[in-house]
Amino acid sequence: MPLPHSPAAVPPPRTDLPPVREITLAGEGITLSGLLAEPVSSTPRALLVALHGGGMRAGYFHGQADPATSLLTLAASCGYTALALDRPGYGRSAAQLPEGMGLSEQTHQLRAALRGYRLNNPCGGGVLLVGHSLGGKAALHTASRWTDGGLLGVDVSGIGDRWAGAARQFADQGRRISHRMHWGPLSLYPPGTFLLANALIAPIPEREAREIPDWPRLYPEVARDVRVPVRFTFAEHEQWWRSDPPTVRAMLARLGSPLSLSERLAGAGHNISLGLAARTYHLRILAFLEECLTLAEAGAR
Repeated sequence: MPLPHSPAAVPPPRTDLPPVREITLAGEGITLSGLLAEPVSSTPRALLVALHGGGMRAGYFHGQADPATSLLTLAASCGYTALALDRPGYGRSAAQLPEGMGLSEQTHQLRAALRGYRLNNPCGGGVLLVGHSLGGKAALHTASRWTDGGLLGVDVSGIGDRWAGAARQFADQGRRISHRMHWGPLSLYPPGTFLLANALIAPIPEREAREIPDWPRLYPEVARDVRVPVRFTFAEHEQWWRSDPPTVRAMLARLGSPLSLSERLAGAGHNISLGLAARTYHLRILAFLEECLTLAEAGAR
């Protein structure tokens, strides 16, 4: 993922927020790395699992340019455990999987890793999957094959089911992509974002990249098997996906979900969780998580 030049200074870290630590989880024959934040003084209300997009890593959800952009610390401060995983082919597993994995195979690994984590740690009322871009596709894939119980919902951003403008040609041909396709206007991000984001960037594994053009064809098959609430967020300056009302209504109708929602987030580019609108978006994720908890509790009565 290309980064624009940014000469802005990096702010000093804050020490008054819930700690975020590195973690490893065992998949099926591979080890996944990630970042974990837990409530300081209470058992978690739920487990939020965040999956990054293509060419990024788990740190996407723990932005360093402005503490307000971290989904992990915000979720932990609100009483949830937040786990951001490096998807298979990224982070610790990159050496084991030099060509990466397709999304279907990633689903198997993610479910295995989360099953192990849930067996050994309190997770409150269940699991919310959060995904950005390619991680949103992985989240929907994982939800469509979830058989372990306790899945509350799925919250995704940076994906749709119909390419916007020239995005299809970029996806098909693997052409060099302007940073504006990924980021939108640079003024949407805190000072220091692009300098610090260098630590988040990773190559998109080959097998994952080969599947990118297939998503509009695969989405209906995946969507019909998702049986939990789903929320989509489209950034105002999203360049990859169509988000006009008729397209979004048709996309939501393909889900097998009891509840499906969509939002358009003003003042945001594709990489929402690193931008100035990140806190707004993350608070809405947590509000959706609370709604999912309420629905699950009502269904259990």
